[in-house]
Amino acid sequence: MLADVLLVVHFAIAAFIVGGLILVWIGAPLGWRWIRNPWFRYLHVAAIAFVAVEALLGVACPLTVWEDLLRGGLRPESFVARWAYRLLYYRAPEWVFSAAYLAWALATLLTLRLVPPRRRAA
Repeated sequence: MLADVLLVVHFAIAAFIVGGLILVWIGAPLGWRWIRNPWFRYLHVAAIAFVAVEALLGVACPLTVWEDLLRGGLRPESFVARWAYRLLYYRAPEWVFSAAYLAWALATLLTLRLVPPRRRAA
């Protein structure tokens, strides 16, 4: 049960990393003000930077390690956990994931520069 909760949290973080950037891309031309929120933007950059650095260093994601320990090698049991597992975990060489994480991090940094967060009024 705790492993399933952790899996859903892990999926939510991944969705934030991927979806956050996509929403900035959509929201910038549409004038969505919330996409320029500094808390949202810097937390988003920190999240993908953490993932990219992990991948470059060859370090396993702590959430994945913790989930595996809690699960004891078994697959998710609940409906939601099974779907989150299917959406989150793919089989591919490690370099594919590292390249994808690094590309997403670079796209996030470029977007941060092109669509900067709003500054506080002085």
